[in-house]
Amino acid sequence: MTAVVTPQAWSVRIRGTVQGVGFRPFVHRVATGLRLDGAVSNVGGDVIVDVGGSEQAVRRLVEALREQAPPAARVGEITVTPTGAVPPPGFRVVASTDADVSAGFAGLPPDLATCSRCRTELFDPADRRYRYPFVNCTACGPRATIVDDLPYDRARTAMAGFPLCPRCAAEYHDPADRRFHAEPVACPACGPRLTWRAGVRSAGGDPALRVAADAIAVGRIVAIKGLGGYQLVCDATNAVVVNRLRRRKRRPRKPFAVMVAGLDAAATIVHLNPEARTVLTSPARPIVLLPVHANSALAPGIAPGLDRVGVFLPCTPVHHLLLHELARPLVVTSGNRADEPIAVDDADAAERLAGIADGFLSHDRPIRARYDDSVVQIAAGRARMIRRARGYAPGPLPLPMATPRPVLAVGAQLKHTFTLARGATALVGPHGGDLADADTLTAFRDTVAQLSRLHRFEPEIVAHDLHPGYVSTGYAEQLAPAPRRIGVQHHHAHVASCAAENGVDGPFLGLAYDGLGFGDDGRLWGGELLLATYTGFRRLGRFGTAPMPGGAAAIRRPARMALGYLYGGEFPVPPGPEPDMLRRMPAAEPELLRRMIERGVHSPHASSAGRFFDAVSGLLGLCDDAGYEGEAAVLLEAAAHRSTGRARALPWRLRRVGGLWVYDWSGTIGELLTRAHAGEPAEELAAAVHRTVIAVTVELCARAADRTGVKVVCLSGGCLQNRILAGALPRALRDAGLTALLNRDVPAGDGGISYGQAVVAAAWLQQGG
Repeated sequence: MTAVVTPQAWSVRIRGTVQGVGFRPFVHRVATGLRLDGAVSNVGGDVIVDVGGSEQAVRRLVEALREQAPPAARVGEITVTPTGAVPPPGFRVVASTDADVSAGFAGLPPDLATCSRCRTELFDPADRRYRYPFVNCTACGPRATIVDDLPYDRARTAMAGFPLCPRCAAEYHDPADRRFHAEPVACPACGPRLTWRAGVRSAGGDPALRVAADAIAVGRIVAIKGLGGYQLVCDATNAVVVNRLRRRKRRPRKPFAVMVAGLDAAATIVHLNPEARTVLTSPARPIVLLPVHANSALAPGIAPGLDRVGVFLPCTPVHHLLLHELARPLVVTSGNRADEPIAVDDADAAERLAGIADGFLSHDRPIRARYDDSVVQIAAGRARMIRRARGYAPGPLPLPMATPRPVLAVGAQLKHTFTLARGATALVGPHGGDLADADTLTAFRDTVAQLSRLHRFEPEIVAHDLHPGYVSTGYAEQLAPAPRRIGVQHHHAHVASCAAENGVDGPFLGLAYDGLGFGDDGRLWGGELLLATYTGFRRLGRFGTAPMPGGAAAIRRPARMALGYLYGGEFPVPPGPEPDMLRRMPAAEPELLRRMIERGVHSPHASSAGRFFDAVSGLLGLCDDAGYEGEAAVLLEAAAHRSTGRARALPWRLRRVGGLWVYDWSGTIGELLTRAHAGEPAEELAAAVHRTVIAVTVELCARAADRTGVKVVCLSGGCLQNRILAGALPRALRDAGLTALLNRDVPAGDGGISYGQAVVAAAWLQQGG
């Protein structure tokens, strides 16, 4: 007699980035294939599968959820719970419901670049979406930039105003179709529509795109409404229009990013390695900084003085169509003036970009959230984040320990981000810019409010930088009383972000090299070696200090910073030849700055690696005045890459000062000037400075490891985005018997500060703080 197998019932909960990535259709296909009964739905930020069947079949379902999930999904925790309610026959996708998300965050997905199947439809004359600039499916299209509320369903997005036509509705409801529950699905009959405006001239639909392409072809600048904001676009091979864009945008030298049609086109501009190819073609489609060919067709003004350029591939159908029409690389840069937030509102864009763009290619789908393009580089063998935005944010990141109370970490000042932390998860907001700009501050407040509303997030603790002058610190003080605030030292946040990303457990050596940060002694730091845990730190070493004559003016003018080292540094530079820089300065300026330094007038001292690199760049004649933040150090690095590789390191010493190991750079600068006067090329001396800093750093870390027994070194801060340091320092530290770690998914620069603040606050609260 055959035994009767009684069906069992289970509830499977999947957490992670599992909404807006085709996860429910994927579950439907797998469950149907396994002949399971039940239903799948979005509940809060999770996906819930209520399923009936044998234990073996359910086990195979869970294996598939982990191993075969859609490419853009990020499966975190899967929990399986037996239930008593056996579902009726068949498997269905059911309506989403809200739920408590107090344990973490709803899986709000980042925007995804156009997939290969949608691109095929875009260029197929027989397809009903031929040349339709909003083609998408469950594998691609807008997500975070169109969401009004969660769970992620069409009715809660900017697509709610575009009712589905019968053919799109049939696709949307067909479990066998790849547009099954693709929330932004649309076609020419029911979806968004392009518009063109240039003065009194206008056009709509496909003619709008063709007119925009014609304008770019003849040397015009066009503002294009993208996924997370407007972009300014022009011909990247036309030197005249590139220079015109610089004048209008008030961006004299900061590099522009270049968009190309595909990998073959990219290979004509930059050197590609396998890792670069993988990142360029990933669903995130970030800008990737890569070495540029000397004979590329790009206009000289794209990246003045640099040996690499930011390249990315099309991320929307509009970009694909433009590049197909024009068959040339395009400058695609943020739709703003220098230091302002990217424009997202149509009326605001028309007003703010009117003096920059010659025409506007827009559309009628609203942008709900501001997301600039992400930027990564390939360093130490893998992709590392420079700017985390479209395609990555607001994807969740793990915390090394759960926070007992919800934390809002408000970041620093430049390259600003913020982080929401709840449970064991952190959600890092998109790159915002410089908070000193009033519009950027407003954008920061708006984005915090939007993400907090979507995730039902109410912070109980606010973590912030120690610098009393930061706008973010003032924001924290307005938001919460002192008992609900946690101040986190700038460089502790840097190294904690690196340690947390790499899963460090226990004490570590934290090396933080950056421009400036407020120390716990009230002084300006920036070249620091710390013995740290997530809850605290002890300073072990630093760079020697030098005054910054004029304060922030010395950051904008590296020549001033150079005089700070020559005229008033902690360690006197030995007598030697004067730098050529003095002959380029106005006659009265050196003496004026000398008096300021001697009298201590507005000349704060800083132990900063970034300011040291700035000073060297000025002394070598590479950069007297910075056209953008970090330019002097970037030009110094670029010069070092042009060296022969045979440069000798410069002299240096470690001194014991106040219980700390301190880099005495006086011999370094003295020998630099002597060798420059003797005719040694700036490129060789730039390489020699990098070798010197690496040698100094290894010795600092080796001494600290011997003293403390701690051999794990977490390297962070803006200077660790320097490819020479990021590549050579870990190797040299490993050769010295140490373990060296770098940031990966979180920027090493100030864009990673908010995540580090959240990590420190969570650890402090865990200990009962």
